[in-house]
Amino acid sequence: MEAQQGHSKACCNVPPVVTKGYKEKGRYIDLNGTQCYATGPSHATSAILIIYDIFGFSPQALQGADILAHADSTHQYQVFMPDFFLGKPLPHSAYPPDTDEKKKQLGDFFAGPASPPDTAKKVPELLKEIEKQATGIKKWGSLGMCWGGKIVSLTAQPGTAFSAVAEVHPAMVDPADAKGIKVPLCMLASGDEDASAVAEFGKTLSVDHHVETFADQIHGWMAARGDLEDEKVKKEYERGYQVLLDFYHKHL
Repeated sequence: MEAQQGHSKACCNVPPVVTKGYKEKGRYIDLNGTQCYATGPSHATSAILIIYDIFGFSPQALQGADILAHADSTHQYQVFMPDFFLGKPLPHSAYPPDTDEKKKQLGDFFAGPASPPDTAKKVPELLKEIEKQATGIKKWGSLGMCWGGKIVSLTAQPGTAFSAVAEVHPAMVDPADAKGIKVPLCMLASGDEDASAVAEFGKTLSVDHHVETFADQIHGWMAARGDLEDEKVKKEYERGYQVLLDFYHKHL
């Protein structure tokens, strides 16, 4: 889908992506019993909450967090990625759900620790816990990866704490969610998402937005399922994070 609302070319360059063995730049903090990856300079007044995918703290997601935090030295962010699954993400061996056992495992996971409504309810308290340790934050953005995209939609409704939100290769895309979204939104879909649902979601939004499909990429290319040793995937991973940076720079 074409870029909408006059979205401009990415304004800064993503640093060279590490294809294998990435070493994260940040640290882990404790949020009242929940581990959280934190990266970016403490003096930054804008922050981004990342809601990872069902595989948890993957190297690709951690590298993405560091890119958002540090890529542009003139406009940096504090970035936080809480461990919503408390150290028990879905095992990679459970995906794709191509057997009855895997289907049950995935279904149980989404009904339990990955329940979108239950997870969305945790977000406001997590933001408060973060702000106890990072006192200079004035604006919040959010980023949801795959499953996390649904959480972003649910937490961008009236009364949201976020000033701008983004979803990459989002799961459970529902145009009904778009009706209530009250802040600018960026959605980067893969070729695996329901194209009609993505299109309708974009048409339903009443806020400034950028909706784009990376048609030759799989669901998860900017997070745990991205094979960064593949040059094409690596290039589109970098481009995706450039688009996100441009979006956040415009709205945060």
